[in-house]
Amino acid sequence: MTLDRSAGLSDSVRALADGEVSSRTLVERALARIEATQGTLNAFRVVRTEAALTEAEAADRELAAGVRKPLLGVPVAVKDDMDVAGEPTAFGCQGTHPVVAEDGEAVRRLRAAGAVIVGKTNTCELGQWPFTEGPAFGATRNPWNTDHTPGGSSGGSAAAVAAGLVPAALGSDGAGSVRIPASWTHLVGIKPQRGRISTWPRGESFQGITVNGTLARTVADAALLLDAASGNHERDPHQPPAVDASAAVGRDPGRLRIALALTPPFTAVPARLRPEVRARVVELAERLADLGHTVEEADPPYGQIGLTFVPRATAGIAERVAEAPFPALLDRRTRGAARLGRLLGGAPLRAARRAEAVLHRRIGAFFGTYDVVLAPTTAAPPPRIGALLNLGGFATDRAIIAACPYAWPWNVLGWPGVNVPAGFTPGGLPVGAQLLGPANSEPLLLSLAAQLEARLRWHEVWPPRPEPEPVANVGAG
Repeated sequence: MTLDRSAGLSDSVRALADGEVSSRTLVERALARIEATQGTLNAFRVVRTEAALTEAEAADRELAAGVRKPLLGVPVAVKDDMDVAGEPTAFGCQGTHPVVAEDGEAVRRLRAAGAVIVGKTNTCELGQWPFTEGPAFGATRNPWNTDHTPGGSSGGSAAAVAAGLVPAALGSDGAGSVRIPASWTHLVGIKPQRGRISTWPRGESFQGITVNGTLARTVADAALLLDAASGNHERDPHQPPAVDASAAVGRDPGRLRIALALTPPFTAVPARLRPEVRARVVELAERLADLGHTVEEADPPYGQIGLTFVPRATAGIAERVAEAPFPALLDRRTRGAARLGRLLGGAPLRAARRAEAVLHRRIGAFFGTYDVVLAPTTAAPPPRIGALLNLGGFATDRAIIAACPYAWPWNVLGWPGVNVPAGFTPGGLPVGAQLLGPANSEPLLLSLAAQLEARLRWHEVWPPRPEPEPVANVGAG
């Protein structure tokens, strides 16, 4: 087997176990691809060249000794909001940040599974926006069209996987931050049940709305990474029952009742589904009907769920800003959100947290009629680089809501969602759709996503190879 950028996570695991390739070779190739594209795509904030090669050599010794682990020797990346021992966690912020002493729980579990962490990927400041740009590291670009953003806030992870720099990566999702960049880069992106992948050393991230998730080109690879990273620190407040995501991938989902939900949930400003995105999502609904599922238009009873999101999101930002080592360097929009979060951090936040149980009952009842919700992941294709970078706070919020009004309710609920590629706009930009389910429904969503993948073969379509440019490797080292 000749492994190149098209080799997925599962392919790499098999080749390593069979002795067809060494971990050092795979890691060297990944590092070379990262270096060649850093000036073009700028996917990474930190590249762990020496450490990754040392870890690859250790993996090769284990492989030679007959040791087998789920990801032994495979290069993967993690988003730069996750702690990796010996590296800084800047989370998109300017300044020289101290190195951390210990791995976060998700990274610890990846290492226990044998993965080699080749680097930490770019994210916008404190993960707030669906674009990955900022003065701390520049702009991360979309491999399908480098004039456009890959989305955010897990844009670096998405760009790295979409371009084949690594076979899979971890991201985090607080309002669609895994699903949105997966949509805009033609990937599978899993936002799992709250607590499925630990966010420790934070028991809750952004008042429980943010979870860690996976990005890959195939459902099987996204599920494999999910299984490897899943599990809890003993002090995690959310510890859902275990699921076997990989086993679900080959399982027939049966005939399902699917609600096609095209109406944006409640937002304070208008949001409109763009026709070129709507067409792709409706086509996906037709493919599901062709597979024997019952599909009909119906919207979950969201009500004014947005009123519960804002206090949690902004209070979470206020918490992070209070810890920031260089608060004067933060974006003015970040400081404005933190001020709002401090205002909403008392009674409004407590009311928002209490409302979650009511929402669970009301929206959960919808799943008495339907098994799965199919919805657009975004309302628009990926914006151009710079389109949102220098807007004021209110203008940024309006632009975000207009482009991305669909993903965040599932963060309030804490339930699973999976982005699947839905095709391309007439201009060649990727768009996606979400499969959404009730609590702990990852196996059902993944079996359905895999059934779609077997029909549509989206993983066989690749972006053009980016041309390397001799541009400074900003922030990587």
